[in-house]
Amino acid sequence: MALIYSTPSWVQAHTISIYHGNGSSFFPCYLSKNKAPVFLSNPCKKPNLGRSPLSICAILTKEESKIKKAHDFSFNFKDYMLEKADSVNKALEQAVSIREPLKIHESMRYSLLAGGKRVRPMLCIAACELFGGDESVAMPSACAVEMIHTMSLMHDDLPCMDNDDLRRGKPTNHKVYGEDVAVLAGDALLAFAFEHIATSTKGVTSERIVRVIGELAKCIGSEGLVAGQIVDVCSEGISDVGLQHLEFIHIHKTAALLEGSVAMGAILGGADDEEVSKLRKFARGIGLLFQVVDDILDVTKSSKELGKTAGKDLVADKVTYPKLIGIDKSREFAEKLNREAQDQLAGFDSEKAAPLIALANYIAYRDN
Repeated sequence: MALIYSTPSWVQAHTISIYHGNGSSFFPCYLSKNKAPVFLSNPCKKPNLGRSPLSICAILTKEESKIKKAHDFSFNFKDYMLEKADSVNKALEQAVSIREPLKIHESMRYSLLAGGKRVRPMLCIAACELFGGDESVAMPSACAVEMIHTMSLMHDDLPCMDNDDLRRGKPTNHKVYGEDVAVLAGDALLAFAFEHIATSTKGVTSERIVRVIGELAKCIGSEGLVAGQIVDVCSEGISDVGLQHLEFIHIHKTAALLEGSVAMGAILGGADDEEVSKLRKFARGIGLLFQVVDDILDVTKSSKELGKTAGKDLVADKVTYPKLIGIDKSREFAEKLNREAQDQLAGFDSEKAAPLIALANYIAYRDN
């Protein structure tokens, strides 16, 4: 079953094709200014290259060599991202309100509401919606994973860990409130994350809620996020750390919470075990991708561009992908991870999976 597809000359000159799934479909796209692929919903019509709406489509082949348009829809990832981030920010603002003791809640809110991409909450919500679930059902869990993520950043920035002074373009929590308060505020966010899921999740069975709580606990514990952090800390200054060792760190330190985010959303949306497993593999791939890109940005961008201290891994003599295999090979590895992650979404409804596909590309081609 050969693919027959006629493209205008401008498409051939300005676009690339990204194969998806089992090879029976592809996404024609052009590269935007930041090298991110912008997918074309109508390859025969030249888009306005000065704008960057994200459209995703697939062209499927038939035995009789007739082209059938399987999907004809536009998906604007920027609008989706802004909409979900706004919803999450409002929910976080409401969940962690100013109350007594004032200092601890001010410290919690300082880091929690400092901005950020809200990638983990977005993954949770998108995974829930992929299986027909509603955003409102996933929102408490989405907020919880952001609370956990914020806690991990607050603790990671402490002098006993990474000793960082800048986070999201602002002084780190311990620089504003002191180390003692920063530790306690992180602990409070950790505890409240579980309370929030248990008390605020509505519209699903208690069995699903219990599964979600267990999922979150597992992905951040001694065999999850903490495992990655401890191995990372113990690896500083060691010269013979290999790729397998580095991958262990990032699968646990970074990918585990992303994996937990999609698994939680999928469970709340009603996914079966096989479907949850596919999303786990997807999230593990983009989690590792996130860290590879992070390592590249750390040595190619300024602190102003990143909103955090650039070059800190080099100063701390931490092992990174650019350090082990070089920047070019790191970029090639990132492309491979992105392709393999998206392969896991091949069997799902393309329209509902569009946010996850776009999010993978966003992680791959982000600038900070």
